Amino acid sequence: MLSAWHIVGILVTILAIALVGYFSGKKVKSAKDFATGGGQASTFIVTGIILGTLISGQATIGTTQLSFANGICSMWFVIGCCLGCIILAIPYAIPLRRSKCTTLMEIISKEFGRKAEYLCSVLCSIGIFISVIAQVISANALLTTIFPINNVVSSAIAIVLMAVYVIFGGVWGAGYGGIAKLTFIYVSCIIGGIIVWAKSDGYGSLIPKIIDNMNGTPLGAANQMYNYDDASFHYKNVVARGALKDIGNGLSVALGVICTQTYAQGVFSSKSNRVGMSGPLLSAILMPPVSVLCMIIGFYMRANFITSEEVNNITKMGKEVPSNLEIIERSSQAFPMFAYHKMPDFIGGIALGTLLVTVVGGGAGLSLGVSTIIHKDILSKIFKIRDPKKSLIMIRTIILVILITAAVIADLMPGTLINDYGFLSMGLRGTTVLLPLTASLFFRNRINSKFCSASIILGPFSVLISKFAFKVSFDPLFVGLAVCLLLFIIGYFVGPEQSKEKSSSNEIRDFNAERKAAEKEKVIQVEEDDTKEVDITSQVLNRKNSNTNVEIDIH
Repeated sequence: MLSAWHIVGILVTILAIALVGYFSGKKVKSAKDFATGGGQASTFIVTGIILGTLISGQATIGTTQLSFANGICSMWFVIGCCLGCIILAIPYAIPLRRSKCTTLMEIISKEFGRKAEYLCSVLCSIGIFISVIAQVISANALLTTIFPINNVVSSAIAIVLMAVYVIFGGVWGAGYGGIAKLTFIYVSCIIGGIIVWAKSDGYGSLIPKIIDNMNGTPLGAANQMYNYDDASFHYKNVVARGALKDIGNGLSVALGVICTQTYAQGVFSSKSNRVGMSGPLLSAILMPPVSVLCMIIGFYMRANFITSEEVNNITKMGKEVPSNLEIIERSSQAFPMFAYHKMPDFIGGIALGTLLVTVVGGGAGLSLGVSTIIHKDILSKIFKIRDPKKSLIMIRTIILVILITAAVIADLMPGTLINDYGFLSMGLRGTTVLLPLTASLFFRNRINSKFCSASIILGPFSVLISKFAFKVSFDPLFVGLAVCLLLFIIGYFVGPEQSKEKSSSNEIRDFNAERKAAEKEKVIQVEEDDTKEVDITSQVLNRKNSNTNVEIDIH
């Protein structure tokens, strides 16, 4: 049962973030302010936008859970995050800003036409939406752990918080909210790291203690680790789940960062090229400490706790459950239960509130990205919306629809799928957007648009088929990227082909240019005629004046 100080700490954190979102909303005057902050965001705001979404339930609760279950191979998430931020900053940031676009899909549309844009918009939105669902599931796991409520109530609370976080402030809300959330998560993780250090006499004894708990014990047998070598390989190996799976997961995260509208929105919002690069780079620097501290907390919980499922398995084997280990319901509760049991009540409340805000911020930022794509690339072009106020209302409405739909789906999905669906979402975004975006920025007029469209469809489809039909043991991202790369290579040798849509748009553009040139020539001709008339009039007047002067002299 939560104490009064736990509740106070949680409420203080939530209230602080809500106020940040509310007051940042006062900076929003139009849809442009909502989507890109008017292009005036500083380095810290850009960093807040990126980390506000990147440090999500997967980065905190998921990383702690993965280190609890699999040891140091949980580091691949943060490796992918840092790699993605660095690549976003150095090769991509300046070309993205020079494109003068608001979304990644606009950039692709300029190169490959509206068909490619629509395909990318739909498939990329689906990929991002899966991550929104994962954030709602994380929120459900957290809320049902700390409060006596069911999934329906927790989902309702989660989407209300996500809506308040971003719906009033857009990019400003995500930026300032991201900074506030980053501050709270840093404080919570640092205090958690200090507590682990004090309770364990340093960090060096944590993994050896875990291995001892698994070595030749019923707990080890319940986890299919029967000796020291098995346990050591599992918890000390950076690719414990398989090289292609762990490295693939890291690569999925990196590509997801590059190809997700939310992170690109931070670059679009920056006030200069320098800020557009420094924001992602600063994010890459600030991300690792949080993930490392979450991993340490996961190691501590694994060394001192056992899950209910493991207790049941040991009991079924007829063995004695270790009496020196405390029990938690499931591994996803590792960080929340650490905050609840091992931190002082008020600090633990702040940590629990921070975890909630972390999940909320991730879902809010992702929903902002989806809503921007749907509004800018699909609905505004279908319904020809030009009024800024109507655009702003539409974006906010889309966010609400996305969050409500995600909450409904989240109630039907088990919490154990959080990380799997997170990596799947990143893989879908990477295979959909990476090569079309790269070609649009760096290899213009070199790829056949038909093969680009085929890549956009078959890449994500290959990922889904590999994962669910063939159930490959490695990350299905590799299959999707191979299919996309093959199609783009063929498209390169076939050569570019103007679509009818692009041809007609070019014809219209040429016609407009010719019309403007003709009008300009007409204006010049009129001006020349006016000048001639003025000259003739001046000459006539001069003659009259001369005659008048002559007459005066004669008289």
